[in-house]
This record gives sequence, structure tokens and C-alpha cells, in this order.
Amino acid sequence: MSRIDDFIATIHPYDSLPQDERARVARSFGRRHWPAGSVIYRQGEALPGIYLIESGAVRILDASGDCVSELGPRNSFGERGLLRDGLAVTTAAVTTDATVLMLPRDELMRLIDSQPAVARFFDRGGARPSDLAVLKVGDLIGAKPPLSCPPDTPAVEAARAMRDAGAGSIGVVEGGRLVGLATIRDMSNRVLAEGRDPHTPIAQVMTPGPITLSPSELGYDVLNIMLERRISHLPVVEQGRFVGMVSQTDLTRVQALSASAVIRDIAQAAGVAGMAAATARIPGLLVQMVGANYRHEAITRAITDIADAVTRRLLALAEADLGPAPGPWLWAACGSQGRQEQTGLSDQDNCLILGDDCDPDHPWFADLARIVSDGLNACGYVHCPGDMMATNPRWRQPRAVWRGYFRDWIDHPNPEAQMLASVMFDLRAIGGDAALLAGLQHNTLALAAEKPIFLYNMIENSLKHRPPLGLIGTIATPRSGQYRNRIDMKHNGVVPVIDLARVYALQGRLTPVNTRARLVEAQAAGIIGGRGAADLIAAYDLIQTARLENQAAQIRAGERPGNHLAPADLPNLDRSHLRDAFVVVRGAQSALGHGKGLMG
Repeated sequence: MSRIDDFIATIHPYDSLPQDERARVARSFGRRHWPAGSVIYRQGEALPGIYLIESGAVRILDASGDCVSELGPRNSFGERGLLRDGLAVTTAAVTTDATVLMLPRDELMRLIDSQPAVARFFDRGGARPSDLAVLKVGDLIGAKPPLSCPPDTPAVEAARAMRDAGAGSIGVVEGGRLVGLATIRDMSNRVLAEGRDPHTPIAQVMTPGPITLSPSELGYDVLNIMLERRISHLPVVEQGRFVGMVSQTDLTRVQALSASAVIRDIAQAAGVAGMAAATARIPGLLVQMVGANYRHEAITRAITDIADAVTRRLLALAEADLGPAPGPWLWAACGSQGRQEQTGLSDQDNCLILGDDCDPDHPWFADLARIVSDGLNACGYVHCPGDMMATNPRWRQPRAVWRGYFRDWIDHPNPEAQMLASVMFDLRAIGGDAALLAGLQHNTLALAAEKPIFLYNMIENSLKHRPPLGLIGTIATPRSGQYRNRIDMKHNGVVPVIDLARVYALQGRLTPVNTRARLVEAQAAGIIGGRGAADLIAAYDLIQTARLENQAAQIRAGERPGNHLAPADLPNLDRSHLRDAFVVVRGAQSALGHGKGLMG
């Protein structure tokens, strides 16, 4: 049983158990080998326990026989029916010879009663760590080396390798770097259907320079890219090394599918009306994800992914209508879309960065900006009140002009420059030539780090939005006006942390744009550290979560989601925690203002 002990030691929640407890659980697991085609249980049958796949593959089927999910090693199944009434709510069929472990129900219930980590994991009211929305790509690919071959490999040998490995794709690697991707479909369409020699080098069959992801990306990224680009395999690359492959069969159709279904409908929409119908489902998605206890970064990422998909679809439709562009261009988002932090209430902030040889007054670029901006507005992303959009000629310029903008803001940090820099330092590429932004961002970070006066002014700017605390540290609310007895969870809640994170990124030349990612990288780089850093991240998590929960409650009440929350409506404990979070943020602002950097 030591092998089972070693196996479950790498799987949550068993990895959280004390060693002696985990050894006991390992002894309680039964192991059985199931041949392909066998059925482990059928819907309605009594379940003896929870199942855990050690090797092989299992398909979960609903009452109609439709596939709900494809599971592989380290995946559990059967717990939903087991913990409800003991009866299976699905059917589990083995698709590839499998070795499956089974933990008896009584032992599972003992663990749930005695081990808080196990209880949290199997709490059906919350999002499990295996949910696609929060699962990292690195967890999807596991530790097994990916199938690969060199470019001169004959196509027939690559096909045999895929057949023997039971894989649908193979990475083409040269000098340790991924140079292409070949799939079973490529073999059919590009070799067999074309009557080519089976010994044709795979380099002539593969898709060169395929889209890739890093292990730190979310499962959402995989599913959304596959649906939007209509591809079924995505290579995973880390620091230039090919480390894995994710296919559609690696993904399970869990709660995350609803957001991905919206993106699928957007990608297939023939026009703005179809996209608007899809984005109208965002409020319901927010309510669903909040109710399932998804982490705030998963919710805002899902909502932002939808905005990205709308933008890219509008760009594609505009290009089809306008014809070829007169030069290279990049559509970039800033603000909450740029930071991937959109909620149920978002306007649009965007710009166009053009190649240096482009004429910014060319009507093609103005028409592109108008079509996309108006389309976004029709889909619920209203025109920016401050006119920070690509339709404004000021924000539709060649890269050299943009470089001059940033240099001027850094050299002359007046109030307007501080405001513009705060927005534009959050740029993220959405469509077009991403290289136009990459070089600009690198140069700007280097320039900003060399200008102490600019950093000083950015610090000063970051202290303008203060947490809603009174003189004695209690939560302070307006006593009159439209928002009487309510606090602004955006401008007095998350914005102070967003501004702090931006300053830390400038100090450390950190490239992430997302606020939480900036905080985590700042902590790792020593820009902030110790207990103070952990407290600030936890405070941001609590504030952003409370903001989303409030928006979900507003939607459920039939109201338009907003950013104002009445502290009196919160339970005493939640109100106390929120107040503590605001205290932490105010302390971080004070430390930064005094040049202490929040070192703990």
C-alpha cells in the first residue's frame, strides 16, 4: 500500500493530511483494474465509496448518455451522488484500461468530520480546487513528458508514435524548443488526403509556430482559446521548453463551461446583435460563479475573457468589411479590461498603437476604431465618459508617438500626466500585432525606474483614493446624498490597492498588469515582503470578494450591479473583517508614503 500512500500524497485534499492519517487512508483504499469498455457504476446504483483514477481514462455520462466529462489520472468521481443520497447521479464508463482506487463511504465521512481541509474540498456549496476556472494549466498536463519528435521525423513514424501513446497530437521540437505541432487530423488532411509520401518530414506537415500557453495560465484560457480559435490541442511552454500538451479531452465540462459557452457564441456570432445577446448573460454568470464560491480573480477573469472575445470578434468583422489594413496595428485595452478585472459593471477603455510607418489619419484606422467601439457599446461596454478610446485621435497613434507620450508623462508628472499614466500603464494587447506593445512596455518600465521624481509623484497619486475609515478606525459612510450610508467599493475599496500594486510594479520593473499578480510578484521580488505583503494580498482578496458578492445580490434583486455597499447590511463578523481589510490598505499606503515599502 506504500505506492497508494505515495500517490495520494500528491493529490489534494489527501496531501494536507498528517503522515500517519494519510497512511491510514491509503490502507483504506481498494484498488481494482478495469478493462476498456467496462462500466464502474450506472446511474441510480448505490455507491460504495468515492473513486480516484490511478491510471487510464473514465468517461462520465448523464442520463441521456451524453458525455459530461472525460477524466484521467488523479481525478475523483462519484462524490456528488455519494454525499447526497448515496446513489449515482451519472454513469462511469472506462474508455482506456484503468486502475481505479475506491475509498469506502464510511472512511470518507470520517475524514470529512475530522479533517477541515477534506471537509472544505468536498463542500458542494463551494468551488473545488479541481474546477477548471481555478485549475492551472500545469495541473492539467501533470508531470509526464509530452510526446515530441524532431522536424526530420517521417510523418508515418510520428503517426505511429501518436497511435502508440494514445495521443491526438505531437510537438515538433528542435534544439529543445517547440517549432511546430502536428495532429492526427493533419496526418489525414495533409498526408493521406493529398496522396503525399508517408515518409514526408513532419516539418512539412506540422503547423509551425502554434499558439502556446504557460503552466501558470488558467484552465479557462485553454477552453476559451480552443472554442474561439476552433482548435483542439494547445502546447504548453515554460521558459522556451515544451513541457506539455492540453487537448479537449483533458478538459471537463464543469461550471466554467457556462462562461466558455458565452465565448463560443460570441466567436460564432454573425454580427453585433448576436454578441449582445451573449453578453446579456454576464449578470447571470456572475451570480452563478459568486454563488459557487469561485475566487474573485476567477470571476473577473471569466468576465474579462468575454470582453476580450467580443473585441476580437468585432475586430475580425471590421477587417472583413474594411479590407486589408494599410499597416501594422495593435488594439490594446486598459483600465479593468487591461488588468483582467472586469465585474458586472464596466465601460470601455482602449487605444490603437500603430506601426511607425503608418499614417494615423488614414481613414481605415478611424473606421476600425468606430466599428469596434460602437460594437462594444452595443454589447454593454459603454463608451468611456473620459473619451479614453481608440476613436479619439489622441489615442490612435504610431508607436513612436506613444513612446513620446510615456516619456513626457515621466519627465513632466503633472496631475494630468499622473492620471493618464495610471490608466495607460495597465495596457494589454487584445488584437493585432502584440509586438507593438511588448517593446513599448519594456522601454517605459526602464525609463520610469530611472526617474525618482516620477515614482514620487505616482506614489503621491496612489494615496488620493483612501479606504473609507473614520478617525477612530471605524467604517465611515456619507451621511447624505444619493449614496447615504454606503461605501464605494471601487474607488475607496479596490482602487487604493490597484494604485499601490501599480507603483510596486514600476519600482520593480514588473511586467504583470493584473493587480493580484503584481502584488504576488512584488512580494517575490522583495518590493514588499513579510507579513505585510501577505496581509495586503488577503485584504485585497476580501475587498474584491465583498464587492462581487454585493453585485450578485443586486442582480438577484433585479437591480443593475453597482459598486456601492451598505456596511449595515453585512453580518457583524463580515463588517469587522472588511474594516480590518481597509485598515491593512491604509497601513500599506502610509508605509509607501513614508518610503518604507511595506517591509514586514
